[in-house]
Amino acid sequence: MKEKITKTADEWLSQLTAEQFHVCRDKGTERPFSGKYHDSKEPGMYRCVCCGEPLFSSKTKFNSGTGWPSFYAPVDPEHIHTETDTSHGMQRTEVLCARCDAHLGHVFADGPQPTGLRYCINSMSLELDTDEQS
Repeated sequence: MKEKITKTADEWLSQLTAEQFHVCRDKGTERPFSGKYHDSKEPGMYRCVCCGEPLFSSKTKFNSGTGWPSFYAPVDPEHIHTETDTSHGMQRTEVLCARCDAHLGHVFADGPQPTGLRYCINSMSLELDTDEQS
């Protein structure tokens, strides 16, 4: 496993936009259909905007109709971790970057095969690397 990345809020703020900080560090969300990757069909590797960890391949991306980029599997299960999220009066499974603990989004059990999962991820938490074909 790669070394864990820990930074102060000021260090993250110097690296991220205010919107990226809100989503990734404050566990916020972007409005549906507003993110730059919700409808993207470009091939490549989606990496964590905070630390560059490869998270999702464009090959596992699908149109869920929810307004957020959706994937049926991470590129490597060890690159993410999940936690129970009971905010907003509901119970969901939060998805975080395993390397830097950035909030990515949530995972739901209503996705396509072969996994049946839908990783509903904020565009703000991702950077598409089109040089890396997954």
